Amino acid sequence: MKVKDKVVIVTGAGSGIGNAIAKHFAYHGAKVIVSDINLEKAKKVSEEIVTNFGESLPIKADVANYEEVKNLIQHAVTAYGQLDVLVNNAGVGPKQMAKTAEYTLEDWDDVIAVNQTGVFYGMQLALQQMTQQGFGNIVNIASLAGLKASLNNISYTASKFAVVGMTKSAALEYAKTGIRINAVCPGYTESALLDQLLATRPDMDARLKRIIPMQRYGEASEIAEAVVWLASDSTKFITGQTITLDGGTSL
Repeated sequence: MKVKDKVVIVTGAGSGIGNAIAKHFAYHGAKVIVSDINLEKAKKVSEEIVTNFGESLPIKADVANYEEVKNLIQHAVTAYGQLDVLVNNAGVGPKQMAKTAEYTLEDWDDVIAVNQTGVFYGMQLALQQMTQQGFGNIVNIASLAGLKASLNNISYTASKFAVVGMTKSAALEYAKTGIRINAVCPGYTESALLDQLLATRPDMDARLKRIIPMQRYGEASEIAEAVVWLASDSTKFITGQTITLDGGTSL
């Protein structure tokens, strides 16, 4: 992967898929800013990167807070002089899955704030910096739920469809500037969000695996491989695309 010495921010990198993405970038020689709403988790991941791979900084940021995202971008540029890659990975699911008529306003507001508005904040602020530089790369973590219907999950579905649309719109706007923007759409992947889904009913594990042609969940490392590839110099002619990693579920 051609990402050596690139300056990379990964949001929501304190655990799960974000953790795997941050470490995979570091393994390939990137300088990684590990961002998470939980600073202790970010510090732990960053320390592991420094011990095993190379350069890293932990920075606390709530992606639903514009000023904190602004500080995150500025901190990275101050520390390293530029920003090569932003991975908008931070995301949440609803506290309670329910049909649209019974969905809580709290779950709607919370999920949209992080998954949709948070991605917009990250893209807008990173693009301001990348436009000044004349180069840059953004990878947004969407979801299979951004490509097809997801029952009892209206806010998450709406937010992830939005991420796919925002990715395409921004990619078109900035294609001439040397900035590429793509999205990755994981299917059911081993993570805290999957654990939350599995806990909703005793037979959920069996139900999900029946609809996955490969009959297994994705691994965080497999998502990380795709993200680093899209952010690398090996994919210079790819922009505005959604790469789906779902074991064939969308088929």
